[in-house]
Amino acid sequence: MSFFPGFTLETLDLSAGPVRLRRGGSGPPLLLLHGNPQTHAMWHAVAPALARRFTVICPDLRGYGGSHKPPATPDHAAYAKRAMAADLAELMTRLGHERFRVGSHDRGARVAHRLALDHPDRVERLAVLDIVPTLEHFERTDMSFAMGYYHWFWFAQPHPFPENLIDAAPEIWWHAHTSREPKPPGFFVPDALADYLAAARDPAAIRGMCEDYRAAATIDLVHDRTSRAEGTRIRCPLLVLWGEKGRIGGWYDPLVIWREYAWADVSGGPVPSGHYLAEEAPAAVLSAFDSFF
Repeated sequence: MSFFPGFTLETLDLSAGPVRLRRGGSGPPLLLLHGNPQTHAMWHAVAPALARRFTVICPDLRGYGGSHKPPATPDHAAYAKRAMAADLAELMTRLGHERFRVGSHDRGARVAHRLALDHPDRVERLAVLDIVPTLEHFERTDMSFAMGYYHWFWFAQPHPFPENLIDAAPEIWWHAHTSREPKPPGFFVPDALADYLAAARDPAAIRGMCEDYRAAATIDLVHDRTSRAEGTRIRCPLLVLWGEKGRIGGWYDPLVIWREYAWADVSGGPVPSGHYLAEEAPAAVLSAFDSFF
């Protein structure tokens, strides 16, 4: 089977820098945002089917894959979810889509959460995969979270300490990081894996990833606490999915938590997978997306 059949691979220059993306299909626009330590390639098993009904846009987030990678700074502002969301709002404007739906996983879902808060008139429907809000993770931190998601605290250590360690053995690190849940050989398809590992071997991408996590532990919390204090919540319908073999459903009641962050309807439930829902259980994700979007 070909990789992203019918999609174009292109790079668009935005005001902050270039963004690599694939797009295909026709119909209402649907923006798909990837997680860590991946690229837009994580949507390969669901995007072609969605393109039968939607115009599907799959970008690499800033700092990841083939998109621009600002340098590390003391305030990490270039990797605030507000700045990353602004890239996507500009991207969709450039592509002629003023209003759109968003499907998102992991780090991309954190960007999508901020996108829905900062640009509420543009996001029609939002799906988040395998997360609860960043603020909830940090404010509820206990030993289970600290051990299970230790990388949140390691990646957020000062530049360039974590980058230097990862850059010394990027492929060993990548396979260890993505194997915290047992996986059979060949879990990641070759074309996607090649894209992921190419990014892992790029020191600028590793720096961007770590800055993403540093921002989450600093400037993003300032923005999130301000939004909470001001009563700003997601206005559009929200779909929440999580992997039943992963950590999120064991640590939290995701639907209860997300209902504190949204004014509109919140629906969803577990998917028969681990953390990488769209690659392990694409049929279940597609079924949920078809019904919701």
